[in-house]
Amino acid sequence: MANTTISMSKIRKIIRMYTNGRSIMSIAAQADTSRNTVKKYLASFKDSGFTFEEVDALNDKELEDFFGKSREMPPTGRMQSMLRCFPHVDKELKRTGVNRHILWGEYYKEFPDGYQYSQFCFYYTQWKARVNPTMHMDHKAGDKLYVDFAGQKLSITDKETGEIITVEVFVAILGASQLTYVEAIGSQQKEDFITACENTLHYIGGVPDAIVPDNLKAAVTKSSRFEPTLNETFADFADHYGTTILPARAFRPRDKALVEGAVKIMYTRIYAPLRKVVYHSLKDLNEAIRVVLEEHNNRFLQGRNYSRRQQFDEIEREVLNPLPVLRYELKKQFHATVMKNGYVCLGPDKHYYSVPYRFIGRKIKLLYSSSSVEAFYHYERIAIHKRTRGYIFIQPRKTIWLPLISSWPTGQKISSWAGPHPYTRMSGFISIIYSTVNNTPSRLISPAWASLASPEKWVMNA
Repeated sequence: MANTTISMSKIRKIIRMYTNGRSIMSIAAQADTSRNTVKKYLASFKDSGFTFEEVDALNDKELEDFFGKSREMPPTGRMQSMLRCFPHVDKELKRTGVNRHILWGEYYKEFPDGYQYSQFCFYYTQWKARVNPTMHMDHKAGDKLYVDFAGQKLSITDKETGEIITVEVFVAILGASQLTYVEAIGSQQKEDFITACENTLHYIGGVPDAIVPDNLKAAVTKSSRFEPTLNETFADFADHYGTTILPARAFRPRDKALVEGAVKIMYTRIYAPLRKVVYHSLKDLNEAIRVVLEEHNNRFLQGRNYSRRQQFDEIEREVLNPLPVLRYELKKQFHATVMKNGYVCLGPDKHYYSVPYRFIGRKIKLLYSSSSVEAFYHYERIAIHKRTRGYIFIQPRKTIWLPLISSWPTGQKISSWAGPHPYTRMSGFISIIYSTVNNTPSRLISPAWASLASPEKWVMNA
């Protein structure tokens, strides 16, 4: 390669042969270098004024300082002009549709004597590496679990229709031991995502201190560099397992470089072995993935005499937090307004659940799982019920009207006030109700008038 320093022993050999009177062509042939390279080092030797003995007495570091390092020239004016443009170029490249060629055109228009496109890109890459260095991350055992979805998808085939259905591939990896978990799931929705995270925790047999996801909607509802807003269900899942969610920064793949690398390895270790087999269900596909996944985790790491599984068993398994006794029960939320009869409707089931009467007319939040329904008002749980599916028709709750009914007169007094005839008694009863509840007479009077159609069925409680 041009301008690459040759070995120090070869430089000594060139100078020694030159002092012995050998020709440049002969020296080049013996040293296995070009004649121009020989001329360059001989010119430096002649300019130094040293003898061969003095040069040979130098150690390799001193000889490299003298012959090996090229003297850096100060940057020219056009180089400085280009370097001043690079911060602006770096900022503009983050915009949609902007590329290096467009920005080079703007630079060349402003500096007609500037560098051409290839040199512009070469120096920009060097500048970028210098101002944006990377740092090696040391992972602590039991500290973080990195999770992500693979860019390439797998597929299953419907047995009846032959339709090819693409499925997502979830990948998780522990930071210290690099133990990896892979699962095919139906989608990136929060239900599938949380289930895959839970399966990962049960696969490794413990809970790490933190889970590091990407900024997908199933995990983060609003990304932020400092305080991202977590998905409510995913945060509840983390609370259940006693761990923390630390989302990676947006557009910063180095924050989760470990799982990004794991995804690339999975393309070779899992995708390739499964590519020739047709699977008809997620269960069959995941069973096949589990077989090759175990081979991957039990394979020795490159250049080491232990595998991911062995490293996990030795240093990480014992420091993970224990799993809770019960698995997480996925919850969904639904907002509804409490009706005037004290019930609230869970829309997906068309089922009604009671709440305390003081919340009538209030908008509350319902958190429901496969077995229970919880009602919350301003973060306070006001009711909990066993979940029942199916549409039902409800009657007004008597308990709601107890504060009002307890002050009403007894049926014996109503009968004495109203008179002996059933129609007379009913008219008196309605007038009492109307005077007691003057703000909502229609709801109480209408059922009473409906009963007048069959007066023989009306019974006045004494």
